[in-house]
Amino acid sequence: MSELPGGEGAANASAAEVPLTTGALARRLGVAPTTLRSWERRYGIGPATRAEGRHRRWTPRDVALLEAMCRLTSSGVPAAEAARVAKGTAGPLTEPRPERSRKSRAPGALPLGDARQECRGLARAAVRLDAPAVERQLADAVSRYGIVDAWHEVMVPTLHAVGRKWASSGDRYVEVEHLLSWHVSTALRRGTPHPARAPDTSPAGPVVLACVPGEQHTLPIEALNAALAELGLPTRMFGAAVPAEALTAAVRRLGPAAVVLWAQARSTASPPLARHLADIRWGVKGARRQPAMMLAGPGWSGTSSRGVVRPTTLRDAVDFVSGMYGERH
Repeated sequence: MSELPGGEGAANASAAEVPLTTGALARRLGVAPTTLRSWERRYGIGPATRAEGRHRRWTPRDVALLEAMCRLTSSGVPAAEAARVAKGTAGPLTEPRPERSRKSRAPGALPLGDARQECRGLARAAVRLDAPAVERQLADAVSRYGIVDAWHEVMVPTLHAVGRKWASSGDRYVEVEHLLSWHVSTALRRGTPHPARAPDTSPAGPVVLACVPGEQHTLPIEALNAALAELGLPTRMFGAAVPAEALTAAVRRLGPAAVVLWAQARSTASPPLARHLADIRWGVKGARRQPAMMLAGPGWSGTSSRGVVRPTTLRDAVDFVSGMYGERH
């Protein structure tokens, strides 16, 4: 039904044309007001009009230009080039030029150092709490590089940068860390397009992945689970803080080829639990089997157990497990 002149539709249209203050625009874009002022000073992206008292007022055209600027910088394009493209003074953007290695002085910048361009774009989007951009960039990284390289080269450096920023700023940016961790977890789960081959009938059994009791950090074993699923290998993910009795029951029921126990902190690592699970045997007499035991995470530092695998990276863990199944990748 068409709306009557002067009705709600006309009112909304008029509201859309009302120039925004810098604070209102910053909230809309998810950036700091100082960022807008910095872009105006450095790149000439400023408001078309100023009210009495020289207060900035941003028109719909200004907003559209800044939205384009945000999209470009979120994808890793250097701010100066993004400004040129957004203002239409450069040709069509195909591949962004690599940004020169330097530390950003912008407020809220994350300490990424020489990290790759994807990390810088992901960090900018995370600091702005731009969830759609974070989700899109993580999905692009997984699609372009695969789980293992996306984890090592994009996800981990950005997560570490957020963690360092939080630790050095008195509990600020904790919301950035939570948002980024959530979307990394989501990307890992979505980035496993190949279903496991015959997960219930594999003669070797699946791989059991779990955090030790009391351990809540799951992202590294989520990455391993995703990487193994990407290769089509059968897994059973049990997640955070699995009770010892439940782990024991799962191993006895599944007869897994391997058990991966993750411990982030030494206070949660439990060598007795690892030994207990490694000693579980099943099968007929004379042909009994037991799982390979993998202790993953910094919490196991200093633990010495004979016959236990201690991978130092996700790639090491994937190589070991895939070798058990005769995979080459």
